[in-house]
Amino acid sequence: MDLNYHINKHRDAFDKGLKLLRNILIIVLVAFCLETFLFNINHFRSSGYETFSLDDQLEFTETKGESYRITAANHVFEVHDLNKEVRNIHIEFDQSQPAQTVPIQINFTDSAHQSYFYDTEFTAGIPLVDVATNNWQSQYIYLETTGYVDDLRIDFGDNETTYPLVLKSLTINAPEPFFFNPIRFAIVLGLLLLVYCFRPRSAIYRIFIVNDQRKAKAGIIGAMVVEIMLVSSFLLMGSNLVGVATSSYNSGSWDGKSPVTVFEVGGDNAQQYAELAKAMTRGELYLEEEPPEWLVQMDNPYDKSARDEFQKATGEEVLFDVAYYDGHYYVYFGVLPVLVFYLPFYLLTGANFPTAIGVLICCILFIMGCTALLHRFARYHFKRVSLGLFLLLQIPLVFCSGMLYLAKFPTFYSLPIIMALALVVWGLYFWMRGRTSERAGKWYLAGSLCMALVVACRPQFLVFSLLAFPLFWRKFITTRYITTPKGIREFACLIVPYIVVAAGIMLYNYARFGSFTNFGANYNLTLNDMTQRGTVFGRFFPALFAYFLQTPSTDGVFPWLLPAPFATTYIGQTVKEVTFGGIFLCLPVLWVLFFAKRLLSFRVQQRSTRTVAGVILIMIIAGFVVALLDAQMAGILQRYYADFSFLFLAAVVLLCFIANEAIDHPSRMYKVCQHGLMALVAISLLYSLLICFVPETGWLSEAYPWAYQNLVEMVVFWK
Repeated sequence: MDLNYHINKHRDAFDKGLKLLRNILIIVLVAFCLETFLFNINHFRSSGYETFSLDDQLEFTETKGESYRITAANHVFEVHDLNKEVRNIHIEFDQSQPAQTVPIQINFTDSAHQSYFYDTEFTAGIPLVDVATNNWQSQYIYLETTGYVDDLRIDFGDNETTYPLVLKSLTINAPEPFFFNPIRFAIVLGLLLLVYCFRPRSAIYRIFIVNDQRKAKAGIIGAMVVEIMLVSSFLLMGSNLVGVATSSYNSGSWDGKSPVTVFEVGGDNAQQYAELAKAMTRGELYLEEEPPEWLVQMDNPYDKSARDEFQKATGEEVLFDVAYYDGHYYVYFGVLPVLVFYLPFYLLTGANFPTAIGVLICCILFIMGCTALLHRFARYHFKRVSLGLFLLLQIPLVFCSGMLYLAKFPTFYSLPIIMALALVVWGLYFWMRGRTSERAGKWYLAGSLCMALVVACRPQFLVFSLLAFPLFWRKFITTRYITTPKGIREFACLIVPYIVVAAGIMLYNYARFGSFTNFGANYNLTLNDMTQRGTVFGRFFPALFAYFLQTPSTDGVFPWLLPAPFATTYIGQTVKEVTFGGIFLCLPVLWVLFFAKRLLSFRVQQRSTRTVAGVILIMIIAGFVVALLDAQMAGILQRYYADFSFLFLAAVVLLCFIANEAIDHPSRMYKVCQHGLMALVAISLLYSLLICFVPETGWLSEAYPWAYQNLVEMVVFWK
């Protein structure tokens, strides 16, 4: 009997493995067919075209061999009486010229238009087409004409184009070559596998965190590794902001000798952390650069308009976004990144630490900390969280928290924010470990140290420390454990790191500004006078709308998202950068919060403790508090979403865990909730990912527009 049992068990396992392999092969085949046929649709649609060359009608200023030079003075090609069907235009640029993206304006007359047509009040003309000189796919432009084309006009470039352009040939109705894009194939395959893994009947919903620990951990670690690889690839894609060069990466900045070369990116303003590290080696806390005398003599050096006038009159520039106090420049951003990254790196190498690498390290630590913290809650506070539900919630917790936008711009503005995020998730994890450990003191000490150190990165993140009340109130206060010798020692481990860190930060502040509590943000030389900013009630409403309730703006061009418009009735200065909508409308997974009252009531009825309920309530309240503090202290900026988004997302995760306990799994209601959650997560992830590819000042799309065009061509395959 035992033998038959084991035989049947192994046979079932073999059958399941065979079925899994078959399904994976089908998915690979589907991805292969999509890449071969759908994404190469232009190859098949153009394969029967009869090519017609226009080279003999090119009349640019200079012809050299078989190439044609397009100059700023002569950049328009026009042909009349063509009298042909025009399905596409192939503009073949010489590959040897410097890479750039050239805007092309095409006009034509056909059977429906006797003259060129343009934008009117009720119609749209032919849009500009971006063509990269080093991307052959973008050089095939498909037209939607009616009947025969008579006149054709092509205008090459605009005021920002670098001339001359070298053109090899110009043809119409050219067959487009077949191209199997391995990157696109891998992305599509990954998406299909993701959908397969999270389908409602997937086996990952039958693997439980508590009962199947080994399988669950393997799945969690595997997903975490993939997430780290994706974030690393995305951050390193923006090579203009990375500051690291090798023989094959940013090779133009490589010194040709060392395996890795570091170089400065982002301009003088971006080097202030590195300059502070150098100052510390000299025993100073202010930057070496001396402010101009006119700034020292100004009655109010924090008035930007007055500074601009002096700067224009004298020609002497001042640093921007640094603290100015008593004749010196200071860095008002949190000092911890300098102590952890810049100072040791400078002492070891004599070079400036590449900020983007610090952001990447902290992103990785954040992903790992989120995963560890979530696993801790799932294993010790809930009974039946499956691997499927865990990953379905862990993925948006990581990717919708604002971390991706910080990775998009891995600058010294992003570093203290992502470092604070990494510290709080690990701090909470260590606290949670301590709650179930016999030797709780060491975990409490590590957790409190992480939680306290956020003040040296991003002081707003101190609100996370309020979570200590629901986590420790019952243990130390309700049960009077704090009155025992062991309880006193453990409580000291919770408190002492805060005292030590606070003392260090207060001394640091006093040494710079003569005040224990002044971090220097109000001495910032920025767009407005921070010494006079204060707290104004009217600023709350624009911030609440922009951060939480504004709908996203869209258009029909990849990546389909636009910066959200901003208007306000607040009669005063509003500091506002580009944002892309409020999180309650753009991240629909947060709609779970609307069921918080009912779910918390269920949790309170089922458990004698109020730990999880208290954590959720404090997270929700703290999220609003941080957002409003940001608006008062600094303004409305997209990177500030990372200050509070995690709080709401973490509350959603815990509420979903509660709902998972409350609803009978085989029931219809459970299936409806499961499908609904999957849809909300998918939309939230799509929005968060698309933001990463919106063209913005200073990003890849501006620094290397031809590289961004390659990305566009990979996605917009039908154009």
